[in-house]
Amino acid sequence: MNYSALKKWLIGKPLKSNELGEQKLSKLKALAILSSDALSSVAYGPEQILIVLATVGVVAYWYSIPIAIGVLVLLMALILSYRQIIYSYPEGGGAYVVSKKNLGENPGLIAGGSLLVDYILTVSVSIAAGTDALTSAFPAIHDYKVLIACILVIVITLLNLRGVTESASVLAYPVYLFVIALLILIAVGLWKIATGQIPPVTHTAMGTAVPGISLFLLLRAFSSGCSALTGVEAISNAVTNFKNPAAQNAVRTLSTMGVILAILFSGIIFLGYWYGISPKGNETVVSQIAAEVLGRNGLYYFVQGTTALILILAANTGFSAFPLLAVNLATDKYIPRMFTIRGDRLGYSNGIVTLGAASILLIVIFNGQTEKLIPLYAVGVFIPFTLSQTGMIAKWLKEKPKGWQGKMIINLVGALITFIVLIIFFTTKFTQVWAVLIFLPVMVLAFHRIKRHYEAVGEQLRISDDDQTTFALSGNVVIIPVAGMTKAVERSLSYANLIGDTIIAVHVAFDRESEKALEEKWKRVHPDIRLVTFYSQYRSLVRPLLRFIDIVQEKSKDSNMAVTVLIPQFITSKSWHNMLHNQSSLLLKAHLLYRKNVIVTTLPFKFKK
Repeated sequence: MNYSALKKWLIGKPLKSNELGEQKLSKLKALAILSSDALSSVAYGPEQILIVLATVGVVAYWYSIPIAIGVLVLLMALILSYRQIIYSYPEGGGAYVVSKKNLGENPGLIAGGSLLVDYILTVSVSIAAGTDALTSAFPAIHDYKVLIACILVIVITLLNLRGVTESASVLAYPVYLFVIALLILIAVGLWKIATGQIPPVTHTAMGTAVPGISLFLLLRAFSSGCSALTGVEAISNAVTNFKNPAAQNAVRTLSTMGVILAILFSGIIFLGYWYGISPKGNETVVSQIAAEVLGRNGLYYFVQGTTALILILAANTGFSAFPLLAVNLATDKYIPRMFTIRGDRLGYSNGIVTLGAASILLIVIFNGQTEKLIPLYAVGVFIPFTLSQTGMIAKWLKEKPKGWQGKMIINLVGALITFIVLIIFFTTKFTQVWAVLIFLPVMVLAFHRIKRHYEAVGEQLRISDDDQTTFALSGNVVIIPVAGMTKAVERSLSYANLIGDTIIAVHVAFDRESEKALEEKWKRVHPDIRLVTFYSQYRSLVRPLLRFIDIVQEKSKDSNMAVTVLIPQFITSKSWHNMLHNQSSLLLKAHLLYRKNVIVTTLPFKFKK
């Protein structure tokens, strides 16, 4: 099986660009693919609260109830705030776009960098927690959890490479089965409590005095519980994935997710408290609750199975949001442009593969231990939470649309609460989250350096009036692949003038707009040089060009003419700059070198900056 056949078998046959509309999500599928991260956090959010309270003792578990109420208040503030963000920025981008447009470049980059890392952690935490749920039910495989986690990341990466709708179709069933399973668990648990089957002696009474309790510890438990709110922002980043009306559908999906999350989170917290559940190293809290309420029977394994599935598949939220955020950053020239390219199945495959590889690396580094990953994960969410709310406040103050005062109050409350939670994180868990203070500035610095490189490249390629000259035709058939009107192309035309009798520029466009724009500009600048354009429905640069070369070769056989393909190639001033370019010239050269009767010439264009 060759590479093309293997690729088609793994991710499916390529889709045409005009089939992009078919890859949009309905509300039902969007709830599954974009809410799975937030909903799945019910499986570990309540447990994180109990882990902190357990340091004082079982008597402190009643504090989980008021802490949970605080988390729910924060959830409501976030849902209301992100509804406004979706309506104000229906093009997506979430916290990055809001912060950049309203607070400035660096706040936007901090939000964008935080979210990029957060989505990598989304995948790592979800897969690690899902593996924990799996090993809780089947302890014999506990020693292989890192290997299992890595394999699961690879499977979900391949699933996403197949396309948005296919991954959503697969995801919908486990997500809704998980919601049903937990609702059954909560309903049975509450029924047993209401009928007196579970006596009050199993838990400490509300308001019981707890020796050794402190405000610091309660704040730490609250910040741990806030890990249940990770993933709330994902819908605002992926508005463009929804069917029309996209913004309205996204808001409705966000509200539905908030209601379901509130019910499941509060239900698990209450059952954990009433049944006197304590966290264990080898069994999750949800597993213990299910065993107590349902017994270790078929229903127990149904709960554990769906919990493991949603935790594993919750990683898909990261795979949905990360590539779209990367497109926004790449469009603004802060990360490599390769992230803007759609793959065979119309997904942003470079972003998907990058996310999968980075997540596997984190799982291996942290040995698949969820409790070590969650603090970094949560703080990475609350930084963009705070910045996005602050950005919306600045927007209302500047624009003052109708009813802006009420909207600003909603965002002000959201900003204050998320900022307080962020301070609590850094105060109570500094030893676990200090790395954020190092890698965020490093990322912002990297973003600026990458943009400076692209600006320097644009400056060196931009054509001035002095550069727009025409050239006489002489020599044999010379074909020049062109991506646009740049100095590199002008130099190539000048050189082709020396060696060619017939000069043909060839442009492969991935959309009709760019094809038409180049044709119009070419007619103004080089009316005497022929430009041939191809619209590639499958976003392939090489295939249309090879077909055109075949046609030219057929016509040139009788006249004894040689065919030369002149490929402009960028030579960067620093080696690391190479990763910021698509290197399409190298790919083209690799395909042409073994072609009969085709002369391949590379014309280097060296960047000085």
